[in-house]
Amino acid sequence: MPDYAALKEKVDELAAREWDEKAIEARVRKLAKDGIPEKKLDPKELLANKKEVLDRVQRRAEEYNFMLKNCAQGTALALMEEFGLGNMEILKALTPFPGIGGTGEICGGISGSLITFGLFFGSDDPLDYEAKGKTIRTAQKFIALFEEAVGYRHCAKIIETVTIGHKLNPGESDEAMATFAQEKGFEKCGLPPGTGVRLAAGIIIDSMKK
Repeated sequence: MPDYAALKEKVDELAAREWDEKAIEARVRKLAKDGIPEKKLDPKELLANKKEVLDRVQRRAEEYNFMLKNCAQGTALALMEEFGLGNMEILKALTPFPGIGGTGEICGGISGSLITFGLFFGSDDPLDYEAKGKTIRTAQKFIALFEEAVGYRHCAKIIETVTIGHKLNPGESDEAMATFAQEKGFEKCGLPPGTGVRLAAGIIIDSMKK
């Protein structure tokens, strides 16, 4: 059962936050220009500094959602940057994924995380069925945890119940998008990406335990 009081407190914090827009934009433009930096992951270091990593990736997802105006992209970018996965072409491919084409369906905090699981747990061999099975089971575990934390999987219900507080589909029209922005939707809807990446990063780090 979600802690709705804690979720509301987080939404209020996001709405009131002073965003360092210049710094966030500069970071995004550098990634767009130079690509995702490759990393050699050190399991011991990641496990020892797990909370610090989770705090950082959550903050980045909130910031990228605010800057990119796209929860799926913000989620994936924070995770790809943290773990040195993928490239900016993947980010471009995620353009239509918030609420699955703006229909109010699966939240981008989920879809952006699932993309990252594919990059981390998947195989370069498309016939590696063992890796596919592991990735899918990981995805199922993650989705259950996300729903337990936020209450819903679908963008429309998260907006109505958790972030905005009433029915609003920003993808249905320019007017709806303007209302969403006026009600600080891009700030408040940093909650699902932040929650998603924290859970996803935790799963990735825990998978490194021997």
